[in-house]
Amino acid sequence: MRSPLSNQEIEEALRDLDGWQFEEDQLTRSLEFDDFRSALAFIVRLAFEAEELNHHPMLTNVYNKVDIALNTHDAGGKVTEMDLKLARRIEELMSPWR
Repeated sequence: MRSPLSNQEIEEALRDLDGWQFEEDQLTRSLEFDDFRSALAFIVRLAFEAEELNHHPMLTNVYNKVDIALNTHDAGGKVTEMDLKLARRIEELMSPWR
């Protein structure tokens, strides 16, 4: 089982993760793409990264918008270092769309 991070640890980590929020025991981010195809391409790329980490985000997609929520189920639905690691990978994945 993974250990939840303290609120202070999360807030400190978010200083380097622009656009990410900590709310309701989740790290969240909303992304907007040029069109549905770009949003879906991003989701597919994210799926490969998430599978590699064996850590899977909650995703919502409507047309060109993707909402992401991260927390760790085996830590009681709290934020852990794995969530921060995946958030950092998501930021790296975004580079082609910026």
